[in-house]
Amino acid sequence: MSDAPVVVLAMAPVLTSELFDEEAFARLCAAANLPDPAPLSGFGEPRAADLLARAEVLLTGWGCAPLDEAVLVRAPALRAVVHAAGTVKNHVTEACFWRGLQVSSAAAANAMPVAEYALAAILLGGKRVFRLQRRYREVRAFRLWAREVPDPSNYGKVVGIVGASRIGRRVIELLEPFDLEILVCDPDLSREAAAELGTELVELDALLERSDVVSLHAPLLPGTRGLLGAERLAKLRDGAVLVNTARGGLVDQEALTAELVSGRIDAVLDVTEPEVLPTDSPLYDLENVFLTPHVAGSLGSETRRLGQLAVEEIERYARGEPFAHEVRLEDLARIA
Repeated sequence: MSDAPVVVLAMAPVLTSELFDEEAFARLCAAANLPDPAPLSGFGEPRAADLLARAEVLLTGWGCAPLDEAVLVRAPALRAVVHAAGTVKNHVTEACFWRGLQVSSAAAANAMPVAEYALAAILLGGKRVFRLQRRYREVRAFRLWAREVPDPSNYGKVVGIVGASRIGRRVIELLEPFDLEILVCDPDLSREAAAELGTELVELDALLERSDVVSLHAPLLPGTRGLLGAERLAKLRDGAVLVNTARGGLVDQEALTAELVSGRIDAVLDVTEPEVLPTDSPLYDLENVFLTPHVAGSLGSETRRLGQLAVEEIERYARGEPFAHEVRLEDLARIA
């Protein structure tokens, strides 16, 4: 297709086959002109000069280097960046928007497995499954299990959602069939909008005090770093469960560790600060902590969703249509 946009891939090479199955790659080739199907792993590669000079669209993924002014100067024909992953903040700079580039992200597709993980964590955490699994493995015998842990149930419990983000809203939707009361805290959400979601809008402190399970879905920004410090963590009721699939920096790690070591609360943590805890961290061994290595986002076959969404955006671009998942400059200040 001589009039098809020239698309250049820029991401960790190992990702290409994971993101695009045969059908998705065929659709990409049908909608675009790919001068080289192998992605650029860096803009210093010998072939990068020719590819950047020709690129109208950069199809990016995890591992893409920052698109700063020096890179953009080498890409005079560039008009759009389509990111086959979640956040664009690691590589799309303000210079891209000053240049007038259109930017799209597959964050909507990446939100789905994160929300599913959070749903499972909320329900299993409320049921004390993680504590009970460890206890059962330890005793290998019958116990009156309801007496072994704090109230192992979900019926009539209160779940607090911190952040009505794309993921937060999806979690609220997934929780709808269950006998739960849902609270939400988000400074950009109105009471009317919260009611439409089937939730009650409350201040953060009230949410922490009232909730049996608190699930974090706020972006990590200068104003949200350390959002839950020692004083706020102390507001959690005894036996509460904290679920974090967002960013570890939202919580004061030292204060959280102290609370968890005391055994007063439980936690399901897919993210921490730092991202990999020191080997001597007590969180690896505490029975009231379920710790996973940042796996809530797209993995395995789930990454195909990201590739499919990115291909759909390029098909829209090729037809002269606006992106369905556009990211604007003003969005950078509030997205993860």
